Amino acid sequence: MLAPGVGVDPWDVFHTGLARLTGIPVGTVLIIIGGLVLLLWIPLRQPPGIGTVANIVVIGVIIDVLLGAMPVPHAFWLRWTEFAAGVMLNAVATGLGARGRSIRVARTGIELSVLAFGWLLGGNIGVGTVAYAVAIGPLVHVTIPLFAGTRRQ
Repeated sequence: MLAPGVGVDPWDVFHTGLARLTGIPVGTVLIIIGGLVLLLWIPLRQPPGIGTVANIVVIGVIIDVLLGAMPVPHAFWLRWTEFAAGVMLNAVATGLGARGRSIRVARTGIELSVLAFGWLLGGNIGVGTVAYAVAIGPLVHVTIPLFAGTRRQ
């Protein structure tokens, strides 16, 4: 979702803003922020699994390694197709990994808050960024019960 040039998800607005501010590569910023967010789980008494930690590290490394090597699609329709696929994959991944109550409002609120902080830091924002922030909550509201086998709340 960083490559198409139509915007990025709100967390990556935050990551790109911090990367621009600090000069640290965006994937490395993702790893650092991901680690700090995991520390916030301590009061929740919900220890992260090895998959969660590995996910942060692997994604951060892949971003740093591949971002410069990936060609940016030039065709408008292809950029939006690539971006939409990223949004849907994020919703499916969340649906596969999450359990519990409806998160549509909470997820949207978190995304919009992170988007605002990232914007203040000078992060990359596009129409796709806003579309992601508004759409991901309702999408994961569908995918979580879909993959968990439960009803939506």
